[in-house]
Amino acid sequence: MTSFKNTHLKNIAFIGNSLPRRCGIATFTIDLQQAISKSLAGVETAIVAMTDHGHAYDYPASVWLQIPDENPQDYVRAAEALNAARFDVVCLQHEFGIFGGEAGSHILALLSRLEMPIVTTLHTVLGQPSPAQRRVLTEIIDTSAKIVVMAEKGRALLREVYGVPNDKIEVIAHGIPDIAFCEPDLAKMKLGFESRSVILTFGLLSPNKGIEIMIDAMPLILKSRPDAVYVVLGATHPNLVRDEGEAYRESLIARALDLGIENHVVFLDQFVDQATLLDFISMCDVYATPYLNEAQMTSGTLAYSFGLGKAVVSTPYWHARELLADGRGILVPFSDAETIGSEIATLLTDSARRNAMRVRAYASSRSMTWQRTAERYLSLLGDATTQRRSHINALVSSGFASVREPPASPEPQLAYLLSMCDDTGLFQHAVHSVPDRSHGYCVDDNARALLLAVALNTPGEKLLPEPLTTRFASFVQHAWNPDEKHFRNFMSFDRRWLEDRGSEDSHGRTLWALGECARSDINPSRRRWAAGLFAEALPTAEGFLSPRAWAFTLLGLDGYCAIRGEDLFARHMRLFFADRLIDLLDRVETEDWVWFEESLSYDNARLPQALILSGLASETPAYVAAGLKALRWLMILQTGPLGHFRAVGTDGFLDRRMPPKSFDQQPVEAAATISACLAAWRADHDSEWKNDAARAFAWFLGSNDLSLPLVDLDTGSCRDGLHRTRVNENRGGESVVSYLLGLVEVRKLARISGHPVTFVPPHALSA
Repeated sequence: MTSFKNTHLKNIAFIGNSLPRRCGIATFTIDLQQAISKSLAGVETAIVAMTDHGHAYDYPASVWLQIPDENPQDYVRAAEALNAARFDVVCLQHEFGIFGGEAGSHILALLSRLEMPIVTTLHTVLGQPSPAQRRVLTEIIDTSAKIVVMAEKGRALLREVYGVPNDKIEVIAHGIPDIAFCEPDLAKMKLGFESRSVILTFGLLSPNKGIEIMIDAMPLILKSRPDAVYVVLGATHPNLVRDEGEAYRESLIARALDLGIENHVVFLDQFVDQATLLDFISMCDVYATPYLNEAQMTSGTLAYSFGLGKAVVSTPYWHARELLADGRGILVPFSDAETIGSEIATLLTDSARRNAMRVRAYASSRSMTWQRTAERYLSLLGDATTQRRSHINALVSSGFASVREPPASPEPQLAYLLSMCDDTGLFQHAVHSVPDRSHGYCVDDNARALLLAVALNTPGEKLLPEPLTTRFASFVQHAWNPDEKHFRNFMSFDRRWLEDRGSEDSHGRTLWALGECARSDINPSRRRWAAGLFAEALPTAEGFLSPRAWAFTLLGLDGYCAIRGEDLFARHMRLFFADRLIDLLDRVETEDWVWFEESLSYDNARLPQALILSGLASETPAYVAAGLKALRWLMILQTGPLGHFRAVGTDGFLDRRMPPKSFDQQPVEAAATISACLAAWRADHDSEWKNDAARAFAWFLGSNDLSLPLVDLDTGSCRDGLHRTRVNENRGGESVVSYLLGLVEVRKLARISGHPVTFVPPHALSA
């Protein structure tokens, strides 16, 4: 038992395959789990095993949980179980073929919900991934604290193809059993191959292994060594059996028959245990890996044979090219039977050269034993948990974990907002803090900006410059298409509308801005304009199917009806949309899913906010009660393990009835949550809603999963989101307006409640 420095590790979970499932990942996962258990006293290890569709396995006791690979819900439940069991760290064994979904995407539902650090071993790194493979692997990399590969080629590909920083990558060789260097004679006698020159290939049988090339090479080998025998040890790959039966194995047998060498090629259709496997490796004189493709990052069969001090002849796939360099083995061209036959024949007839190669291989492999491999993994796993704990301790010591009062709000700074505007309106996007003209404008963002202009018409706030407010209103007016009775949304930089009508949500959001403008704008003429355009555009919304469009329209009706209470159609539409939301909630809600839709998306808190405000204005308690119930449920989901606000991440949009993913978090969610919580506070006067609003605002300032601020307090700019390991440095129109809207509302709350509090600066949170 090795004494190991990271003694704080108590519980480690391994996600991968497990024996008795027949595959290399299963063998590796078991070997690594057992090696770590033996290397660290007191550590508890457990395997979460992937079970392929249509199969059942009698798993060993080390398998703590199994996941049927096809059902995304099972991945979510596994994440919940791992979190509940409070594992210190998770070690993922990744191979595209073992997880469900396109390119194995189902595993993302698990990883994105874990509350402990993740260290991922990549058994394959593709140099030319498909778009789906690239997306999945990139998300896994972003989710992981460290990435392990087994060859330097893996490191190079991660850096060149996927842009992974070098300090996130660790190269740890495939582990091998620690077996004494020995001659093959005893093992040959034990297995019935005495007096034969044995060439071995083992592993699951499949066409990419190049067995036919070795069979074609055997006649040349037999000319020099008539006693030679080629032993092919391994069951046919289960997927190949499922799709084609044993056609491939039978074709190989037929090939040997056609060449007249059937007595010199032995097929052993077995998936053997480790002890038996080691006997077979021990008895061979030469080990051959004639793989057909260079894109083989890891070969456990190669590592085991090399580690037992065998002379290896191999094609130059990535792993072999590194392991067998400098005379530690022989590399031959792909699909070249003549060369592989010549090299093996030479080794079998030149015992001095063969033995020298064996000694070099054995000596250089001592750093690869499972004990050494386990020590390196433990160091890596320990570092990941140490970094995580240091991060948490910094948050706790800074007071982040106990944010209970609204942070004192800074003064709104409008310099960045002004820089994002031109004489047309507010730009959609920015590259870092530089406005991006290529994406032009949209009515969505200019309507939000009009909302901000109206919100600043509050005692204690500084108004936007009048020409700027007029510009936002003018954009909204120009967006109205009277022929289509719809607002257009997207406009190019050269002021060309890119559509005749925008989305339902953009129409509803514009109605919201018009309703608030009609109620609260400082300019009486603009109030009348807003009310008139609202009344003209409202009937279009009656046929909308989007719940968010209903909610945005309800928020606009809250303002419009306050000054046009005599408009019977508007009052009818308020009840119409509120009843629709109530009906959705009644039909979708279950004990553990208290929401209006089967999935969470963006601007989620606007739905309960709209119900609460509509209920207050129309004196309908059922609306208020439903809104409060849904918002309470949403706030539970939007609370991180330290009590901080965690916005619903865009990565999980449209995941049916699944808890939200943690990233990417966006400012619009925090702003919506602030507004909804303040509406809830108005409804039931529970001070907890004020605390929730304060936590959502503190997210902007650095009270978040990364303890990184999204805002620049000097300019008022706001970054576009929070990724798993970094902030998004782009600062678009939606983000800056979302931050300023949230800030104005929190400042208004502080004035109303009369509770000044201490501002926790972002640099303290990230110390």
